Amino acid sequence: MPAATASADRRRSLIVPREHGAWGILLVPLVTGAAVGLWAGGGAGGLAPFIVVALALFWLRTPVESWIGTAPIRARTPDELRLVRNSALALAVLSSSGLIWLFWGGQHRSLLWIGAAAGIAFLIQAALKPIWRSARAASQMIGASGLTSAAPAAYYVVTGHLETTAWSLWAANLLFAINQIQFVQLRIHAAHAENRSEKLSAGRWFLIGQVILMALLAAACLGHYFRWYAAVAFLPVLLRGFAWFAGSSKALAIQALGKSELVYACAFGVLLVLGMHLP
Repeated sequence: MPAATASADRRRSLIVPREHGAWGILLVPLVTGAAVGLWAGGGAGGLAPFIVVALALFWLRTPVESWIGTAPIRARTPDELRLVRNSALALAVLSSSGLIWLFWGGQHRSLLWIGAAAGIAFLIQAALKPIWRSARAASQMIGASGLTSAAPAAYYVVTGHLETTAWSLWAANLLFAINQIQFVQLRIHAAHAENRSEKLSAGRWFLIGQVILMALLAAACLGHYFRWYAAVAFLPVLLRGFAWFAGSSKALAIQALGKSELVYACAFGVLLVLGMHLP
């Protein structure tokens, strides 16, 4: 790789979020929450500042961590320090401007509660970083609870209401994100599994998670907290999970896995929105 290209890639890594899965865990809930709210007759007036705030705050974490030295890739030279500092300040100004726009005139005050819950989740995730290797999956799930809060927040911004639909969207997106995190971790840890017996040994806790997910969905639907049509959105990932145990062993291709999980996330979002509104 040419030195100039390597330098450009490093500079980009210092300021651009590297976790591609995290983008999906943020954007799918944001889109589903907004779409369900708009379909229910809400207005799009507050969406623009909310999107600015959500994306700016999400992006802000990377240059800040590179600046203070807690990221895997840290700023070392004066030029790199200047880059991450300026990027962090620019994103801080952008997010602050979006917050002023969003809360202008006392609007959307209930977002503070959602923001506080998301902030607590990110603080807990940060506290787990010293034991990152042994608690990686748990840390990702806790972070996902903060990112998926974009679903009820977007729904509230559009409709002006925090009701059962908003909380069910948060729960649905979080459960889906947890399933994806568990599956990706399973594929990594079971990369050398050569037969179904070894797959079952490595993935028994994932299978238990699949069963728990189905039980939670059934209970929520029977209790009228969630719609049966919306629960269909989980069917593709549930089938994907069970099919892996039945299929033949294949070499792990991380990029291919990431792309397929992105397709599942998009399918989940579409099916969830449709399922929330089918009669």
